[in-house]
Amino acid sequence: MAPIITDLKNDFRRASISQQFIYINCGIFVVTALVAIVRMLFNVGNYSWMEWLELPAWLPQFIKQPWSLVTYMFLHAGLFHLLFNMLWLYSFGQLFLMFFSARHFRGLYFLGGFCGGLLYMLAYNVFPYFSSYLYGSYLLGASASVIAIVIATAIREPEFRVSLLFFGQVRLKYLALIMIITDLLFVTSNNAGGHIAHLGGALAGWWFAAGLRKGTDVTKWINQAIDWLLGGWKVKRAPKKPKMKVHYGGRANDYEYNARKKEQDEEVDRILDKLKKSGYGSLTTEEKKRLFDASKR
Repeated sequence: MAPIITDLKNDFRRASISQQFIYINCGIFVVTALVAIVRMLFNVGNYSWMEWLELPAWLPQFIKQPWSLVTYMFLHAGLFHLLFNMLWLYSFGQLFLMFFSARHFRGLYFLGGFCGGLLYMLAYNVFPYFSSYLYGSYLLGASASVIAIVIATAIREPEFRVSLLFFGQVRLKYLALIMIITDLLFVTSNNAGGHIAHLGGALAGWWFAAGLRKGTDVTKWINQAIDWLLGGWKVKRAPKKPKMKVHYGGRANDYEYNARKKEQDEEVDRILDKLKKSGYGSLTTEEKKRLFDASKR
């Protein structure tokens, strides 16, 4: 068992920030599922303890469990719920990291969850339609955070094409628009809370991307708070390149280094142009690898 745990730790450290969040979500799902199984074996209620981790719609209950604004975004109702969210997080997480940093990803994941949860509680306490559901409604799932990442990427690169099953290549701006319209149309459905949370996550993604264009990082305070709470823990980053040193008599090495760097930058620019014109599916395996490596620099 010890070697397996060691391997998992090493894999986690080597993974990108988006993959690390997938590991965290999957790990929490396994733990909560095992606890639920044990409780059922002993004929103990299954859902009462989970409600203390899920986000309640009723404000007086939320005041009793404010931590649920964080914990709810790492919980899932079932295997397919988890699988669907993690597939989206994996696909768009890698895409997000091509244009933004790992710290931006971490901060936006939480910002999307916060905005989704707060809009969910606001809607359930403001609109009379939800009055009969208010006291027994709880929210869980990473979808608000995932939507925030999708929308932020779409605003950053609206013409970027992604391949969807049955639909082919679709520009990100149209994908984002379809997602938002779909959630608006289903705000009175059986999963109204989930769709409202999606809209909150979409607002967070727009807020982040629009603010960053103006030089304002709205996730900065979240990352600072996380670093403080975790004692200075930093998200995984690629090792910094050593600074170029100039030695007398070694100028040729500097020329070679600059030439290689210029060639690499031009190659990345060429791949990005190809992405915008033809979509991710048009890239070769080598081009995908080079683009992924460049996103982690």
